[in-house]
Amino acid sequence: MSSDGERVVVDIGEQSCVLSRAEAAALQDALGTAITTKREFLRTAGEHRPDGSYVVSRRSSESSGNTKVFATFGALHRLFDRLPEEFTADDVGRTGITGSRRHMVVRHLGEHPEFDCDIASRNPLTAVKAEGLDPSKGDTVDADAD
Repeated sequence: MSSDGERVVVDIGEQSCVLSRAEAAALQDALGTAITTKREFLRTAGEHRPDGSYVVSRRSSESSGNTKVFATFGALHRLFDRLPEEFTADDVGRTGITGSRRHMVVRHLGEHPEFDCDIASRNPLTAVKAEGLDPSKGDTVDADAD
């Protein structure tokens, strides 16, 4: 990136884009919003923070008791990968996540489209990874679980 005071030149790979200072400022704002966005689902929300961390929280809750901070979104992915095909809050708790945060993480994994699983039961709260479902055996996801 370079600037001559009037224009800003942004290099992306082998392409360059010349922007006015106002256009560059608008791009900076848009990038900041895209990088630090909070996405709400039915019962949970996920937020990508500027420091690279990812926060799972209860939807519309401001209390830190209703959040779980992961170092990165990739850390949440690694947690998901380590969980069995069918998992509960107890399984999540074995990773060190305590209290009601265990249930919140299970719900978030079931709600977030990046994770290929669904909530299969509310009591006990159970999620099933998509590859764990076998329709030929009558396996279905509880449509009322959400």
